[in-house]
Amino acid sequence: MELDKKELKKLKKTIKELQSVKGRHTELVSVYVPQGYDIIKIIQHLAEEQHTASNIKDKNTRKNVIDSLERMIRHLRLYKRTPENGLAVFCGNSSESENKTDISVWSIEPPEPLQVRLYRCDQNFLLDPLIELTAPKEIYGLIVLDNREGTIGTLIGTSIKVLSNLTSGVPGKIKSGGQSQQRYARLREGAAHDFYKRIADIANKEFYNNEKLSGILIGGPGPTKETFRDGDYLNNEVKKKVIGVQDLSYTGDFGLRELVNKSQEVLAEQVITKEKILLEKFFTMLAKDDDKACYGKLNVKKALDYSAVEMLLISEDLDDKLADEFIEKIEETGSTYELISTDTNEGTQLKEIGGVAAILRYPLN
Repeated sequence: MELDKKELKKLKKTIKELQSVKGRHTELVSVYVPQGYDIIKIIQHLAEEQHTASNIKDKNTRKNVIDSLERMIRHLRLYKRTPENGLAVFCGNSSESENKTDISVWSIEPPEPLQVRLYRCDQNFLLDPLIELTAPKEIYGLIVLDNREGTIGTLIGTSIKVLSNLTSGVPGKIKSGGQSQQRYARLREGAAHDFYKRIADIANKEFYNNEKLSGILIGGPGPTKETFRDGDYLNNEVKKKVIGVQDLSYTGDFGLRELVNKSQEVLAEQVITKEKILLEKFFTMLAKDDDKACYGKLNVKKALDYSAVEMLLISEDLDDKLADEFIEKIEETGSTYELISTDTNEGTQLKEIGGVAAILRYPLN
C-alpha cells in the first residue's frame, strides 16, 4: 500500500535528520522491533548489550554507548506494548561539538509493518529498512524468457510476485547436417514462435489497459528477449509500456530478481521523469500562459483561497509546517498535489522560487 503523502514527507524528513548524525566511533544505536514482537524482550536484550558495552576500551565511546542504551531502555519502557506496525528507535550523541555530548533519541512508529528485528551499534544509524518504506510503490510488469522457460511477474515497491511460469516445447539444438538440419531448424523456429505467443497472451491479459502499470521490463539470456520484444507478440499498447530490456543469466524466479536488480537505474529514472514532466509543464505554462500558473507562498495561497489550483507542486525542502498548511488547504478543494524532490534541475528550480507552485484551473486576473 502506498504511503499517504504527508506520512511520506514526514518519514523522509526524519530519515534525512538521522542521516546527518555522525558518530565519532561505533556509538550510534539502531533498534528495529518487528510487528507483533514482545517489546520486553527487546529491553532485556538492550540491558545485556549495556553490560557488554562496559568492555569497550575507548572511554568516550564506552560512555556514549552505555548512556545511549540507557536512554533507549527508558524510552522503550514508556510503551505498554509494541505498536501495531512495530517500532524503530535510534539513539546516540547528536552534538556536532567534539567537547559536548548530547544523547538524543528518535522513535518512529512506521506507517507499514516492520518485519525485521535488528540491533546495530555503528558510526551511522542503520536506516535501510525505513528508506525501503519510502520507495515508490508503482507497479511494473516483469517478463523473463529464453527458449526453454518464460516467467511473468510484477514488481510493487520492493515486492516481486510471480504471476505465471511456462515451459516450452522447443527442441534442443542438434548438429545433424543436410536437409534434415533445415527441417529441424524450421521445427524449432515454429515451436519458439508458438511459445512466445503463449507468453505474450498471458502478458497481454495481465498488463493491457492496466492504469496502475508504470512500465514493463523484459529480460533473458541471449537474443530471445529482443526477438520477443520486436516481434508481433505483445499488444501494441502493452509494447509501448516497455521501458527496459536487460541481458540476464537466469530465467524463472531468479531471473525476475536479476531483472529488477539490473534495472535499478531505469526504475529510478521513471520516478525522476514523472517529476520532470510535471515541472516542465509548469515552467512551460509560466512562460507561455502565465495567468494559468503561479509560484511563491503568497501567490499560491491566494490561488488556494479562490479554489483555483488544479495541481499543487511542493518541494520536499519546504518548511514542514508551511507544507502541511498548503496540503490541508488543497485537500479541502479536492485538487491534487505532488511532493517534488531536489534530485533534478527542475526540482532545484522549484526550491529556489519559494518551494511551492501551482498550475491553475483558470486565471485569477
